[in-house]
Amino acid sequence: MVTHMDPYLNDDDALASPVHSQEARERQPIDGQSERRLEVFVNFTDLPGTLAAVQSAEGLAQQLGAHLRLLMPYEVSYRLPLTKPPVSVEFLEGQMRDLAARTGMEVEAQVCLCRDKKSALCNLLPPNSLIVVGGKQRWWPNAAQLLARSMQRDGHQVIFADSR
Repeated sequence: MVTHMDPYLNDDDALASPVHSQEARERQPIDGQSERRLEVFVNFTDLPGTLAAVQSAEGLAQQLGAHLRLLMPYEVSYRLPLTKPPVSVEFLEGQMRDLAARTGMEVEAQVCLCRDKKSALCNLLPPNSLIVVGGKQRWWPNAAQLLARSMQRDGHQVIFADSR
């Protein structure tokens, strides 16, 4: 996998760094137009939860003939500049590469430094997206479950992958 930093600014509250495989970058669209493929998105929650989500999403993407995309919205405190998170972007990109390497298919991954995870996801996700969120299923909703519910309310199709 090849990493490159290409800042993407939707507003003052988000910076994104795509982590592409070399194959994805070299592939050219048919007839010079970008083809719109079905995509299955995986939202990074934590390592065990995201691993469960990636495993579920991989099978789903293969069945649907869809492309798999990993998104990591990483919240940076207002006390720090958005461009200087407490954890290096290289480390975050490495986590994404490691998760992508566990699949048997081509994966596009993106790290997004943001102030608010939900707002960043609203900017990154197309309407009516198919999203897999992983985490521990609990009787009392945890952060991953609340995020999944919020994305469902926004009109997305959400699958929750239990990491237990």
